[in-house]
Amino acid sequence: MRIHFIAIGGSAMHNLAIALAKKGYQVTGSDDVLFEPSASRLGQFGLRPGKEGWYPEKITKDIDAVILGMHARADNPELLKAQELELRIYSYPEYIYEYSKNKLRVVIGGSHGKTTITSMVLHVLKSAGKDFDYLVGAQLEGFETMVKLSEEAPVIVIEGDEYLSSPIDRRPKFHLYQADIGVISGIAWDHINVFPTFDSYVEQFRLFVKTIRPGGKLIYSESDSEVKQVAAGDQSEVEKIPYNLPAYNIKYGVTNIIVGGKECPLQVFGEHNLLNLEAARLVCRNLGVGTEEFYTYIGSFKGAARRLELVGKNENANFFKDFAHAPSKLRATIHAVRVQFPERKLVACIELHTFSSLNKEFLEQYAGTMDEADTAIVFIDKKTFEQKKMSPYGSETVNTAFGRDDLLFFNDPQELTNYLEKLDYKDANLLMMSSGNFGGIDLKALSVKIL
Repeated sequence: MRIHFIAIGGSAMHNLAIALAKKGYQVTGSDDVLFEPSASRLGQFGLRPGKEGWYPEKITKDIDAVILGMHARADNPELLKAQELELRIYSYPEYIYEYSKNKLRVVIGGSHGKTTITSMVLHVLKSAGKDFDYLVGAQLEGFETMVKLSEEAPVIVIEGDEYLSSPIDRRPKFHLYQADIGVISGIAWDHINVFPTFDSYVEQFRLFVKTIRPGGKLIYSESDSEVKQVAAGDQSEVEKIPYNLPAYNIKYGVTNIIVGGKECPLQVFGEHNLLNLEAARLVCRNLGVGTEEFYTYIGSFKGAARRLELVGKNENANFFKDFAHAPSKLRATIHAVRVQFPERKLVACIELHTFSSLNKEFLEQYAGTMDEADTAIVFIDKKTFEQKKMSPYGSETVNTAFGRDDLLFFNDPQELTNYLEKLDYKDANLLMMSSGNFGGIDLKALSVKIL
């Protein structure tokens, strides 16, 4: 099989390319810009394009399939050539479905928590010696790639993103998988450039439930009122399985799940992660892993990359980085660190850089989200406004939206770095949150300097 990837550098795209190359497929690809770690990982497997850019001459009749990434545009010259030659064109979720049609498909969706739930499931299944395929949105310890496809595995576990599939397929990705077991972890408005109203966003989850195959199962968070309403309003032939917070305690900075009077210590923490854990437990139970076995294996789970990831620590302070960027994620992550370390001050910094988070009309959704931080910082790289062709705004707009007069605002990465380096971190934690890179700040180097 010869497969060509248009926009090969995407997180899922480059991992899918690697997975297919490992299967012996002939894989080529293009992209107009390649970032790390995609560039290095593609290079490691001999898949990195020789030059950045789009080259329609790469598209020839002997290509069996073209996989189109969301980063490309509808007028992409390689896409136009593929359409002209009438080649088979897939979005990556469409390709994953075609490949896994004869497998049991677990699709884990939600505005937040889906990467962690998927990661927990993969960790436990691997520990239990199960054979499975997967697609997950973060690099995991013990897994070489974020995508695995095989002929033999009877199950595939898929992180189900609600964003659009490709520039020529406007369906949300998780609608294409036709799950046998579906999960919804939470619903909080996001992607306002595509879903301009909250109800239009919620509708995507209603439709997701309808895509679950007849006789399938929906595992959903009963603690989320929106999710609960979606589940209650669905009339399809799907078994509904709710979950809520398990019993737990926190001792000496360690969170323990309480099961049958016994304490099971965890390496992750926060109520949002305990909810994620319950969703993962129910998925695993439906895949043949019992509760006792699940808790035995989940104790060694260290978390997915950039999800409350410990960058560094000393006896007085911890430095965490997290993928949080939407309001619900921001609030949950700050609350988790506050509860886990109540005796320490909390310095929390959020980078706003997505289209939704920078939109002035959406910005008010952040009201109160940083109230539990002792020092609250918002960073917007001034270059981001230019790149997204948006009108810039400053501290007054941000402070009003977040509802904190003492909130600190930075738009230059060096100024933010200088400020963070001068703070006293005795009995204090630093939490840096972004789905971006803070304007290129080296968080590891910052951690070494301040700790």
